[in-house]
Amino acid sequence: MKISIIGVGLIGGSIALKLKDKKTADFIYGIDNNTENLDEALALNIINEKADLKTGIQSSDLVIIAIPVDSARKILPEVLDLISDQQTVMDVGSTKSGIVNAVKNHPKRSRFVAFHPMWGTENHGPKSAVAESFSGKAGVICNREESAEDALQIVENIVENLEMHPIYMNAEDHDIHTAYISHISHITSYALANTVLEKEKEEDTIFQLASSGFSSTVRLAKSHPEMWVPIFKQNKENVLDVLNEHISQLRKFKSALEKDNFEYLEELITNANKIRGILNK
Repeated sequence: MKISIIGVGLIGGSIALKLKDKKTADFIYGIDNNTENLDEALALNIINEKADLKTGIQSSDLVIIAIPVDSARKILPEVLDLISDQQTVMDVGSTKSGIVNAVKNHPKRSRFVAFHPMWGTENHGPKSAVAESFSGKAGVICNREESAEDALQIVENIVENLEMHPIYMNAEDHDIHTAYISHISHITSYALANTVLEKEKEEDTIFQLASSGFSSTVRLAKSHPEMWVPIFKQNKENVLDVLNEHISQLRKFKSALEKDNFEYLEELITNANKIRGILNK
């Protein structure tokens, strides 16, 4: 199988490495507006050849769109315009409703499969790509009934070769769930980092005293805005909903401390501890 990957950064690069290791891909074309990314991906043997959009797409059996969600939403119709009825297109975006709706009336909609690998880090670029990144993680396929059976089978094979377990849901449900388990985590991390930077002016003190708990909590704050601003924009309503609930929870902790209500504080923490049983399953 010949594959073109549009966007050879962290996610696209990791997919390329894994599919090469599995010998799923015979040849991988890299397509990216960032020439440094392309050169680096070529040097790291992540891709076999650099290509422009038209050449890469027309030379491939499968096209994987691995760029920020706003850019993916814009380019998907153009990609579908260029493919034949034997080619397949998939994306890896963290929001799904916008991209699905962008091509709902496209004549080649059935050649597209909406996909989201539930993995990512605060790092970016081809140098951060790791072949085993996806092993054991969930791979979400959305609106599968809108995709041709053979296109769906190709993507399911990709999910299997990435060693992910597939989950099927509609795009709207996906965006609600990811707002709660992924997107709010990033906002919280950004907010905490800004809080510390505002209140603690001595960088050396932050560095010397930062515990593993603080470091792990603000790790996501190192994630780049060019990826996350589009995600928040595309999933605005769901993110606002979960953000309002999060603010409400913070107010409960604030109120308990202001009123010296330590019994209520203990109750809040005990309730939060329930997450341990869920995540340890």
